[in-house]
Amino acid sequence: MEENPPWDAWHPLEVAERLADVALPWCVVAGWALDLLRGHKTREHEDLEIAVPVGRFDVIRAALADFEFEVVGSGRRWPLDSPAFNVMTQTWVRDPDNGVYRLDIFREPHEGNTWICRREESIRLPYDQIILTSTEGVPYLVPEIVLLFKAKHDRPKDHADFAAILPLLDPTQRAWLAAALARVHPGHCWISDLRGPG
Repeated sequence: MEENPPWDAWHPLEVAERLADVALPWCVVAGWALDLLRGHKTREHEDLEIAVPVGRFDVIRAALADFEFEVVGSGRRWPLDSPAFNVMTQTWVRDPDNGVYRLDIFREPHEGNTWICRREESIRLPYDQIILTSTEGVPYLVPEIVLLFKAKHDRPKDHADFAAILPLLDPTQRAWLAAALARVHPGHCWISDLRGPG
């Protein structure tokens, strides 16, 4: 894969508009989800990521029929009809007019209307418990699950996101994230902060 593929990501509002008629539980994830929670943009975002149930990905594909899709993973890209589709979870959406990437779609495991964590399948929740909606109508993933996925990385932006969001989590969210981290990333440095006072 080229080192810096061309990205000019859509804003979450634009994705929400393009998917307005899609009747399935999709949501903005990662850093943008945390900014939607806070109600304003706190930093630049290199891309825009959403999550959709893998079994209903064809609905998203149809809604964005004017765009090209590529399976992405392990530093490579494949055509959508590649066997990699069943191995990798990421899909990039590209504008055919200029070759620029607009959206990163995570195809998430699920059973019916129950979300399954792709890193620990015993962690499961109904979709109606994990998706919030911004004041502007954009669906986004609850912060405790966003942080669970961010915990895999040791990047300054992820630690900064955790520090900024921690005061916004209620005791139930803190307890859930601490327990989930203990299962997915035992000994993670955030666990003690989540279990501490506050």
